[in-house]
Amino acid sequence: MGAKKGIVMVYTGNGKGKTTAALGLALRASGHGEKIYMVQFRKSDPTYGEIQAIRKFLPTMTVVQSERSRFRKKGDFEQADFDDAANIFAQGEAAVLSGEYDLVIFDEINFAAFNKLVKIEDILEMLEKRPPHVTVVLTGRYADEAVMEAADLVSEVREIKHHFHKGIAAQPGVEY
Repeated sequence: MGAKKGIVMVYTGNGKGKTTAALGLALRASGHGEKIYMVQFRKSDPTYGEIQAIRKFLPTMTVVQSERSRFRKKGDFEQADFDDAANIFAQGEAAVLSGEYDLVIFDEINFAAFNKLVKIEDILEMLEKRPPHVTVVLTGRYADEAVMEAADLVSEVREIKHHFHKGIAAQPGVEY
């Protein structure tokens, strides 16, 4: 692990594909035998296609999902939502700081931080303390300016057109 330089990547924006981009990176890392850890904020369904595929085909990847996934508006969160986010962040942070993983994905953390479920200061401190070989990916809408400033790569996924607007519902294999 000595020669590899870990980077911080942010996938943000209102378009579809942020988690998909992170999972593509995980697939690539897995192909090189790297160990991957992913925590998912506000996602708790083990039947999602990506979770099933990870368990079947990516033996070097660990996934921890949230216990609470119900969508709420900003300011409408219960203590259980804050506790759940703190638990998910702590598990991801422990994976980063352990140095055991090459890639750690914090799926939907930007949205969680925007909604004050996770503190920006905690994210920045974790990034500062990470071992030099660990790559960290932070996904979700509304990435904080300070987090983007700390990142090595920031990609914005912008919606130009979406099939939902044509009345096409969420489909397995496309949305989940």
